[in-house]
Amino acid sequence: MAALTTRQRNALPKSAFGLPGSRRFPMPNRAHAIAAKSRATQQVKAGNLSKSSQAKINAKANSIIRRRK
Repeated sequence: MAALTTRQRNALPKSAFGLPGSRRFPMPNRAHAIAAKSRATQQVKAGNLSKSSQAKINAKANSIIRRRK
């Protein structure tokens, strides 16, 4: 997975994020979607993310993973 530069991340539309309101968990491609699911799970276990937010992230990531094989 290639790292996103600040410029690339800022250029992404809100719809490319797992949590668009806070622009967290960017998912411009399949690799980032897989990573977002993992990071969301870690954040739930650490108590920094709610289960409902994790569900939103997982749903978005799953749709990206399925369509971009």
